[in-house]
Amino acid sequence: MGELFAGRYELVDPIGRGGVGAVWRAWDRRRRRYVAAKVLQQSDAHTLLRFVREQGLRIDHPHVVAPMSWAADDDKVLFTMDVVGGGSLAHLIGDYGPLPPHYVCVLLDQLLSGLAAVHAEGVVHRDIKPANVLLEATGTGRPHVRLSDFGIAMRKGEPRLTDANYVMGTPGYFAPEQMLGDEPDFPADLYAVGLTALSLLTGCKPDAEALVARFTEHGTPGAPEEVPEPLWHVIAGLLQPDPGLRFRTATGARKALAEAVEMLGSPGADEEPIEVFDQLGPLPAGFGPDGPQRPAAVPPPLPAYPPLPAPHVPHTPQPPAMPPTRVYTAPQPIQQLIQSPVPLPVPAPGRQPVRRPGPPAKVAVPVLIVALLCLGIGIWALTAT
Repeated sequence: MGELFAGRYELVDPIGRGGVGAVWRAWDRRRRRYVAAKVLQQSDAHTLLRFVREQGLRIDHPHVVAPMSWAADDDKVLFTMDVVGGGSLAHLIGDYGPLPPHYVCVLLDQLLSGLAAVHAEGVVHRDIKPANVLLEATGTGRPHVRLSDFGIAMRKGEPRLTDANYVMGTPGYFAPEQMLGDEPDFPADLYAVGLTALSLLTGCKPDAEALVARFTEHGTPGAPEEVPEPLWHVIAGLLQPDPGLRFRTATGARKALAEAVEMLGSPGADEEPIEVFDQLGPLPAGFGPDGPQRPAAVPPPLPAYPPLPAPHVPHTPQPPAMPPTRVYTAPQPIQQLIQSPVPLPVPAPGRQPVRRPGPPAKVAVPVLIVALLCLGIGIWALTAT
């Protein structure tokens, strides 16, 4: 299993790397879900302060990937975010090259929506580029953009952590005023959005210096071959070298983009379908959709003992065999006697004996006693006279 961080986050596998930290896919034991964990690699004071600033952002928006929680373990710190598995806009350009204009309009609208939420919190991103705009893995369905990596973001009015002559960000996506050392502001983010949109439409990184020269020389130059005219007016409004001529808010740029989409009409039937597939790959062995798959605890086997000897059974002599018992058999079964009783003798026909009636046995004794009494009384009377 992976390394356990602060007793809560189990690091599974690395999924990205930034300037100051590596991003891991991690299992959150408390929330029972996978998260993206950015682990700080450096420990100097400026890096740590930026890390604290980044993890302190709490922007809840469907098109923003903001930190959710943080943890520290000895000399290491990390913060967690949602896992976004579809890669970035840089991956999409690498896979397909120039993207269809209608598809780019969907991506650009969502990016501006997320940026408007960031600016509403008073935060300047300062590092918008295709590699920092992530995509959910939606297949051939409607794409879903999420702005990420707030490593050098700062709130307006916060003190800068670097010298004013040191420019923070990615070369090639700086606004002209950033190169002059101006304080970070919202229009600088919008300039980077314009460069990102141009990268999606042309399939390559734009030459920022050549663009500034063209705008300075011609005002608003003509649209590149790959960019439809209505969409170019919106992108040109984002790429104006003078911040005063540029869109001032992301919401204003979204309104202009919605009008351009209406002028573009329906997408052509010949446009190649774009598929945003999962770039993270399968989970490593031992991890499943519901977290680490730990085997059930198996009790240790019992020690092997030598088999016990067979018990001694003493020899008991057998008694001599008895002769077979003779069973008496009646000449006639009792059942047959019950069913066939012996008939009683019947007297032969002829003269029957005459029986004379006599006193019943029970009556003769009392009568005899009474007669004796009377006889005794009679004798006594004769002698008395």
